[in-house]
Amino acid sequence: MESQIEQLIKRDESFRDRLSTIDEKGKRKWVYPKKPSGRFTRYRQAVALVLLGFFFSAPFIKVNGYPLLLINILERKFVIFGNVFWPQEMYLFVLAFLTGIVFIILFTVIYGRLFCGWVCPQTIFMEMVFRKIEYAIEGDYMQQKALDKMPWTSWEKILKKGTKYAVFYAISVLITNFFLAYIIGVEKLYQIITDPIEQHIGGFIAMLIFSGVFYTVFAYFREQVCTVVCPYGRLQGVLLDKNSIVITYDEVRGEPRGKLRKGEKRHLGDCIDCMQCVYVCPTGIDIRNGTQLECINCTACIDACDHIMDKIGKPRGLIRYASRNEIEQGRYPDAEKPKKVTPRMVAYTVVLLILLGIIGGLLFTRGMIGVRIMRAQGSLYQVSESGRISNLYNIKIINKTLHYLPLSLKVIEPANASIRIVGDSLAVAAEGLADGAFFVELDKQPLKGVKTPIKVGVYNREGKLLATAEATFTGPLQ
Repeated sequence: MESQIEQLIKRDESFRDRLSTIDEKGKRKWVYPKKPSGRFTRYRQAVALVLLGFFFSAPFIKVNGYPLLLINILERKFVIFGNVFWPQEMYLFVLAFLTGIVFIILFTVIYGRLFCGWVCPQTIFMEMVFRKIEYAIEGDYMQQKALDKMPWTSWEKILKKGTKYAVFYAISVLITNFFLAYIIGVEKLYQIITDPIEQHIGGFIAMLIFSGVFYTVFAYFREQVCTVVCPYGRLQGVLLDKNSIVITYDEVRGEPRGKLRKGEKRHLGDCIDCMQCVYVCPTGIDIRNGTQLECINCTACIDACDHIMDKIGKPRGLIRYASRNEIEQGRYPDAEKPKKVTPRMVAYTVVLLILLGIIGGLLFTRGMIGVRIMRAQGSLYQVSESGRISNLYNIKIINKTLHYLPLSLKVIEPANASIRIVGDSLAVAAEGLADGAFFVELDKQPLKGVKTPIKVGVYNREGKLLATAEATFTGPLQ
């Protein structure tokens, strides 16, 4: 038995057999999106300004003497919000990666492709930087079409296209250099820029190549990144269900659609088939066909449709954020009315917050140093003349700070144990690694059989406990 939606509209589903930007002969159809405007566009512009401001300022911000973010793959050194991570702490990144996967799955199941339209770097740079430059130089979509139809003998086309591509490449070079600042640090980047080119010819060529890649993506490849390359878009068919909140067209309210003619009695739906939602779409789809792979939830169609609804005196929300179940059941047809927060949304959101809280706690409760203590291989316990038993241990210490650290060791458990360091006093250079050896001496009384657990504390010069490590102490049978 057909549902209400299926009775209202019989769609030609052949559009799902190919991408919206590919014609029947397999050729690329260039997308000329109309310049969007409206409340969601303003909200997205505000979010983009914050994210772009963060991207271009973060390399210059220092926390505890470190960059805010540094992903130095070459030196295997990672800095996140002033906290240094080393290869020995890779388990944290694995845990963060797994948490990120779960987060993406749960987030998408509830909120759809919200990430793509609002915070994805591809969308931010394409729609909020390069596209705006294109509008400023070439005009809106109809002017861009007319310009592309002009022959290359036209000085207007040469001037506008040349200016646009030159600005595009300059911005691509700027973006590439800022990405490089996240890898090697802004100080080294400044040194490379100010040094003669011949001293860094390999890096200079790499920078030009990566700038060319960025330029190609934003000048030519564009929406194809989202529809062809990005795996996240492909996951939508698996992750979304009828309760997921996506940008969708209200077919119950809008169908059957038809043109609005003055003085004519209207017995149709609210959609007047003005095509404005199609004209503004940056991926070239018709949102009225339903949720599609190419939709990045950019909200341009919502703003365009709301503008038309205001003109014809109809309530907003013909295209809006909603789930398929809401549409089919006719719930919340007006976008201005608040939607019900379901137990499912609350439960999933709580799970997301718990996951983020766990990984955040693990990442930001790390100590200043990393310590590993092991009994020296092949060594046996020794008994002194006073009857005390000693074991030899090796210690490895990683200094995660920018400061030279003189250190001391003390046995926390058991209480009557003492430590004797082999060689010079223990100290670790800034961002360095140190090895050492020491003896732990114990009386026979606290021994618990052949192996007794001990806990060793590592202290700084002021006597502050920086880290603890556990090991086993061997002795004779009691």
